[in-house]
Amino acid sequence: MTAASHPSGIDPAARSRARRRALQAIYAWQLSGNRIEGIVEQFRHEQDMQIADLPYFEELVRGVARSHGELDALLLPLLDREIERVDPIERAALRIAAFELRERIDVPYRVVINEAVEATKRFGAEHGHTYVNGVLDRLAAGLRAAEYHAAR
Repeated sequence: MTAASHPSGIDPAARSRARRRALQAIYAWQLSGNRIEGIVEQFRHEQDMQIADLPYFEELVRGVARSHGELDALLLPLLDREIERVDPIERAALRIAAFELRERIDVPYRVVINEAVEATKRFGAEHGHTYVNGVLDRLAAGLRAAEYHAAR
């Protein structure tokens, strides 16, 4: 289904690709400490961004970089260790999903969690996705209480 034919006007596949690219960009930012704008530019030129939702990719990457302290504060009570000790792929997935849960209420919480879990399965450690799923399920229950409980 294309964006034009999707009822919301959004191409879900392009959004998924944007999230996967954002995960890679946030991972690179976390490890390198380079300026986020440089990383966004690098991804714009090096990655196959024409098939991803570029504005969404940029919103996620810049949003996480700008508000990672606030996002970490939301996540920390749900973690079993300090945020810096969480695997970098899992940390990137958690931060992106926390940003989406907090800022993009137009995206259903189940979509946010599923996308984070799938990206972690693809790029992360063998069982990292179960950790991400558990943390995000509890975060969604707090940030999206009405939506979360209505879906149960």
